[in-house]
Amino acid sequence: MSESLILPSAIKLFPIRGCILPPGEHLPLNVFEPRYLNMVDDALASDGIIGVIQPATGGTPEKPALQPVGGAGRIVSHQETADGRYLMVLEGLTRFAVEAELEQQTPYRVAQADYRPFTQDLVEVHMPPAIDVQGLIERLRAYFDLVGIETDWPALEKAPLSLVINKTAMAAPFDPESKQRLLEASSIPHRAEILDRLMQNSLDEAASGSRGWTP
Repeated sequence: MSESLILPSAIKLFPIRGCILPPGEHLPLNVFEPRYLNMVDDALASDGIIGVIQPATGGTPEKPALQPVGGAGRIVSHQETADGRYLMVLEGLTRFAVEAELEQQTPYRVAQADYRPFTQDLVEVHMPPAIDVQGLIERLRAYFDLVGIETDWPALEKAPLSLVINKTAMAAPFDPESKQRLLEASSIPHRAEILDRLMQNSLDEAASGSRGWTP
């Protein structure tokens, strides 16, 4: 992460249920709602940074309550389609806490962002040796088979574990609350623990048929 990175104190918000953006990951988006097309235009004309955040329980359909933590991402590629949509990719920079929602004249929502709780997002991650890497990979294999996720296993096993954990947290079909727990994890090892537990729970439920699990 560049030391010259300047993060906006007021961040444009893109609420998406079931979607998280951990630092360093890439999120492809298909933007078509007019208010969010306006948001992308404004972001491209300024710092290129957008906050991906999950809705929470409460509020209204037009203005749902928001989770307390989201992921700030920078637009690293974008394309405008013939029918007026944006196809773009966000690169995760850091998480942020919502201090307050700001009153704006824009059709999209804006929040006062606090990045201070997540300074570790801006430094290189070193995984502790205590993590059971082989056990985690074995559960990944079983879980991916269960939910039908295909991957290049030789490449995955050679990839940095932090990358594998973050990509799985993004891609796995966990419920929104579980996704939020993964995003808010205090560290990559903590995220690995939560991910491992969620995968094991899914495997146990599928084995017992306790919830009539289907992928």
